Amino acid sequence: MKAVLQRVSQASVTIEGQTTAHIASGLLVLLGIDQRDTQATAALLAHKVAHLRLFEDGEGKMNFSALEANKALLVISQFTLCANLQKGRRPSFAQACPPALAKPLYAHFCTQLRQHGLVVAEGVFQANMQVQLVNEGPVTFCLDSALWQPPP
Repeated sequence: MKAVLQRVSQASVTIEGQTTAHIASGLLVLLGIDQRDTQATAALLAHKVAHLRLFEDGEGKMNFSALEANKALLVISQFTLCANLQKGRRPSFAQACPPALAKPLYAHFCTQLRQHGLVVAEGVFQANMQVQLVNEGPVTFCLDSALWQPPP
């Protein structure tokens, strides 16, 4: 799994003119699921996201996690994070997890975050979404679970 975490003062998802999800201060999580990912991968990444210290203390240092700072998360499935751009000019999505398998892993990731005690808003899987955000800082991090686990 790959995730782009953006610290936001607000973020929302709109589908066909209707806002379907919104958070105030927290994290926007763009989540890419590839063919190697499992429920264990989702749990590992959710734990990491829940406990990363990305929010500032009174001295301006990133000492608080989303849990400690009582921040909400907006999670958006984004298969394009799994694109291979090494050859040619067109992205290859061969490594992206097929939707029938990715959707339950996306749901499991969100469930794992909630089990850590986080408030989680979600995009709509496979929908054409307009995502709006106000990036705070800007503070943006990229995570790749493949870097933390042994190859299959």
